[in-house]
Amino acid sequence: MEAREGSGRRVLVSDRQARPLELATRRALAALADRTLEAEGVDSAELSLSFVDPPEIEELHARFMGESGPTDVLSFPLGEDGLLGDVVVCPQVAAANNPSDPGAEVRLLVVHGVLHLLGYDHERDEERARMWERQHRYSGVSLT
Repeated sequence: MEAREGSGRRVLVSDRQARPLELATRRALAALADRTLEAEGVDSAELSLSFVDPPEIEELHARFMGESGPTDVLSFPLGEDGLLGDVVVCPQVAAANNPSDPGAEVRLLVVHGVLHLLGYDHERDEERARMWERQHRYSGVSLT
């Protein structure tokens, strides 16, 4: 596990994949999560950012969401004692979502997960527009 610290923010990274991301990629994604928190006005918080294989995210998806099959990202808000929550990303599912640029998809999912921890949602049109705008602003990736 590695950490990225910015001001009073801390992003802990865990890569539990059979084929882990490169160190530079993990550091860049932790920095992206930290910049997203900073841009959203979060001065002090800790979050964990985990990268997992499809079987692990599929198990989490079933246990916590009651849905079968793997998904690309899950967020687990904590919001206590400075712990913002956990973002779990499955890069293999991300690659299937966007085979032409899987790295961009992972960046988008990291920001998406962090925004969920901060209370953003995309159930209603106006909420979705607000969240998508911020995702694009912070990740540089737009949904097509």
